[in-house]
Amino acid sequence: MDTYDLVIRGGTIVDGTGAAAYVGDIAVRGGMIAAMGAIDGTAEREIDATGLTVTPGFIDLHTHYDGQAIWSSRLNPRPRTG
Repeated sequence: MDTYDLVIRGGTIVDGTGAAAYVGDIAVRGGMIAAMGAIDGTAEREIDATGLTVTPGFIDLHTHYDGQAIWSSRLNPRPRTG
């Protein structure tokens, strides 16, 4: 049986590939997604995501940094803001 740092259990997973959403678990080890689907391992921390949508890897590119064009010589993309 595998061990993980975090397992998010029972959420509706939308993985961004265009595949249909499905109910499953997401396991994280060392800050990276280690497995998705039916996870039978244990974790230091578990989150019950039943009834919630989980979107691993989602990056919100939307921004309201219009004013940045005034004070910045570089218009850095949103993901770099953390």
